[in-house]
Parts: sequence; structure tokens; C-alpha cells
Amino acid sequence: MLSPIALALVGTLALQGARSDSQAAAAAASSDSSSVRQWREDLAYLARELPRRHKNLFHTISRQQFDSALGALERKLPGLARHQVIVELARLVALVGDGHTNIAPTRDPKIGFHTYPVRLYFFKDGLFIRSAAKPVTDLAGAKVIRIGRLTADEAYLAVRELIGRDNEMNARYFAPFLLAMPEVLHAIGAIDEPDAVPLLLEQGGTRVVTVLHPSGLAPMLPSDTDVSWMQEDGWVDMRGPDGPRAPIWLRGDPRVPLRLDYLPESRTAYVQYNKVGDAPDETVTDFAGRLRAFVDSAPVDRVVLDLRLNRGGDGTLNQPLVLSLIRSPRLEGPGHLFVVIGRSTFSAAQFLVHDLEEYTDAVFVGEPTAGKPNSYGDSRRITLPNSGITVRASIYYWQRTHPLDNRPWKGPDVAAELTSRDYRANVDPAMREILAWKPEPSLAERMRDAFAAGDSAGALKLHLAYKTDPRHAYTDTEVELNALGYELLRQGRHMAAIAVLQLNSADHPGSSNAFDSLGEAYMQAGRHDEAVRSYERALALDPANENARQMLEKLRGGAAVTPAGALPARSDAGTTAPLPRG
Repeated sequence: MLSPIALALVGTLALQGARSDSQAAAAAASSDSSSVRQWREDLAYLARELPRRHKNLFHTISRQQFDSALGALERKLPGLARHQVIVELARLVALVGDGHTNIAPTRDPKIGFHTYPVRLYFFKDGLFIRSAAKPVTDLAGAKVIRIGRLTADEAYLAVRELIGRDNEMNARYFAPFLLAMPEVLHAIGAIDEPDAVPLLLEQGGTRVVTVLHPSGLAPMLPSDTDVSWMQEDGWVDMRGPDGPRAPIWLRGDPRVPLRLDYLPESRTAYVQYNKVGDAPDETVTDFAGRLRAFVDSAPVDRVVLDLRLNRGGDGTLNQPLVLSLIRSPRLEGPGHLFVVIGRSTFSAAQFLVHDLEEYTDAVFVGEPTAGKPNSYGDSRRITLPNSGITVRASIYYWQRTHPLDNRPWKGPDVAAELTSRDYRANVDPAMREILAWKPEPSLAERMRDAFAAGDSAGALKLHLAYKTDPRHAYTDTEVELNALGYELLRQGRHMAAIAVLQLNSADHPGSSNAFDSLGEAYMQAGRHDEAVRSYERALALDPANENARQMLEKLRGGAAVTPAGALPARSDAGTTAPLPRG
């Protein structure tokens, strides 16, 4: 238990600050009309250029919401210090709602934020100090309970709003870097003194309080590769030094775009693809040819393509690698090609994920990706004229899948999230799951068999068991359950179809298509009031859902129409086939 004295220390350090340097800076900014004027000029420039450069700035928020937030920041400028202005600018730009539109203290040296001597990471079991530098190396492996006056979860939610993101995984990637920056912690209200942050930590079952001080400027991260796992001189990592016991994904230099290793004990060809780009001595095309020749000639049972450090690059370079995997006869059928994905799999790497999902029998393992199947991307820089700060704006919309595919990410078929215990023990849960993988029927196949046997209750129990299995934590079953629901409708089994589509809409409460399909099932069963409510929900989720609009007109006495439109379903050949929906 933490002593009352230690608790008092956390509170005192978090709440002190009547004479802080940051407050003096804020007061100086307030009285310095020149500084405020320059920030206003930068803000006006951003207000003009961001809508002009972005492909569609108002895809997530309205112009009115953006203008309101911009006006609120303009009014606050006289009372903000420089770092507070930058954090508020990041908050403003993050409202746009895509991962390529941002202000990034991790990439812009002009921002010049500092860092504490720790590297943080969100493992499955919480926020930990993954590594630490002198003089606090003994903190490596400690779990972070509080940062100043905020709990770890509260601190995450606060910095999350500063991150341009496609989804939650993108925020999970960037948040630990921001949480180690004193300027950010001060701006979000976690601390009153950027020069000192009190941390409540848990080590060995005991809670302790420690105070960290800034150790220098925050390191700048490359855009296309996650290099944050590289061990640094003078730092101590919670899993110990690199060596032969290190998991394979941490053995090589992540700055090398492509590498191929052979694991003879499991007859596995392991490919780490860290950046969508050519190496100085080997192009992606040449590597793809080398991989194909190796797989076709060596005793290989499986290929593991590891994308968990790949944050993108030049998406036009992916095709040779995709073709080499498609054309290898040894990789036909599930269980021969595995793709490891995670919170760093983004941008051009997301393109590759889609192509492999669409054209191969790959089994995806790990965490959800940081990108969406359909998303805004290819950022371009906007440099604010006075501060010199870089704002990035997406200039293209990439529709890689069906227009109705609104998935926030590509989820793994088999979840394998990294825990602090596994990391400390040099265990890779992704490779563990891959080597233990065995084929199993899909959820729809299991439920179909139960319905065919007349066991509707058993089918619903199978759904519950599947969804509560941790390995299926991120498995996307919307398309297959939608297809099963329509299959049952065609058989005239309305009650069973409704039960399946009710489960589907409950599993995917943000899917307009799921409620649209449920509406049609209700309509065919003659349950018009429930059909109206389902179609209304579908239209509320997607005002552009023309089918839901037309079916509501029919149900309310308008002209008769036939349901049309569909999410695509994977055919047995791996291509897309139309899936009817309501």
C-alpha cells in the first residue's frame, strides 16, 4: 500500500506551481502583443491553407465546428505560453479526424519539445516504463499508475485528442511519446511544473512515487518505420539487453526495409518488412524474386510476413511482393501465409494488408492496424510563416475496398497482444499463435451447422463462445453474419435470420449496413414497426444510405422499390462477390 506521506507527495508535486516558469511565460505572452500577433497570423494562415490543401477537410467535422474551435483558440492566445499554443494547435488539427493530418512533436524539430529519461509503452496490461536512462534505470519495467494528477487512463485520453488518427491504434502508438514530454503534460493539466513530473509507479507489488526531470530534447521519429524498439546506449530495457534470446522481430535493424530469415525447426520463412521502400542494395522487386525462389526450393511450410514496424512508404512498390506470394503454390490455402500486424501498420503498409486480405488466404495475427481500409492520406506540409511549425494535410482519398467498408482498421484473425510479462520474458505472442495455429470453422459455419440441425439456441451459444474467446477479440464477423442472415432469409427461416442479424447489429452498432439488413429481415417477416426503426437507425448512421431511405418511403406508403446495394463478400476464389442487403 502507498503510505499517506507518499500520497501527499503526489498531490503536492502535482498541484504546486504558483511561481512556475510556465506561468511566467504565459504572462509574458499575454503582455507581448507582437508574439500574440504572430500566432494570430499563423492561425489565420492555417485557417486559409488547411481547407485548401486537404482533399476534404470536413469529412468528419463540419466547417462550423472547425471554425468554432479555431475561434476559441484565437481568443485564448493572449493567455497561453508557446508550448500551450502548439498543443492547442495540435488539438485543432486532430479534429479533422485522419491519421495523415496532424501536428507532430515527434517529427518536427522546430517544435523543440523535451522528454523525460523514460520510454513508455501501452502493453495489454497497462502503461509501463519500457526502458529508462541514467540516473533512473531502476525504473525500467515499472507500471505507471498516475502521471501527476491524472491516472494513466486519464492521461491517455487527454493526449489522444492531440493526435491525428484513423483509429484508436494510431493513438495508442503515438500517445506514449507525448506522455513523456513535459510541455505536453503541462499543457493538458497533468502537472504544474514542466521541470518535474511525479509518477506513481508499481514495482514488484509495491507502489512508489518518483519524480522525473527532463533529460533533453525529444527524439525525432522517422515517418515510415517504427524504430522505437531499438535499444539505446546507456539505457536499460525491461527485457534486458539484445541477444540471441530476443524475439525474432526485435533481432534485426528496423532501419533495414526487408530481411528474410529461415527457422529450420518450424520450417518457417520469416520476412520482416519494415518500410515500403527499396533498400540501397536491393529493390522490393528483387527481394520478392529472391523470396519466391527460396519458398519454392527450400523446405518451407509457412511464410510469416511481419508488418508490425511498417508505417508506410511508397505504396506503388508493394505489387511485386504481393504477386510473389500469390504465385507460390506452397502458400495456397489457409495456414501457409501469416501476416503480423499491429499499431504501427499504417499508410502504404495498410494498402498491402488490404491486397493480401483480398487476394490471398493469409491469416492475420497480432493487433489491429493503425489505418483504415478506406482513408485519407499522402500528407503534404504546410509551414506556418512565423513559428515555422509544420502542419500535415491529407491530399488524397484512397478507396481500397467497397464504398460501404467503414471498418476502422483491419483486425487480426487471431489476436496476439503483447503483455508486459511476455515482453519481459522475450516471448513473442504473435509467433506463439502462428506456430500453434490450426484451421477452424468460421463463426458463420458453426452457426449454420447448428441451425441446420434445428438447434437455434445452440447457434446463439456458439456466437457467444466465439465472441468471448480472446483470440477472436478483433475478428470482424459483420460480412459473414450478414451473408448467413440472408441465406436464412432465402430459406424462409425468418426468425433465425432475424436472430442472426440482431446479433450482427449488436456486434457492429456503428454499421448502417447491419441495421439496413435487419430492417429487410423484419420487413419480410411482416414486422413493419421494427423494420421502420431499423431503417431509421441505418439512415441515422449513414445519411447517404439511399436504400434505407427508399425502404422507409415504401414502409410509409411511398412507391414500391427493391432493396439494392451490398457489402462485398469474399468468394471461395478470393475475389469479391456482391452480398445483397436491405
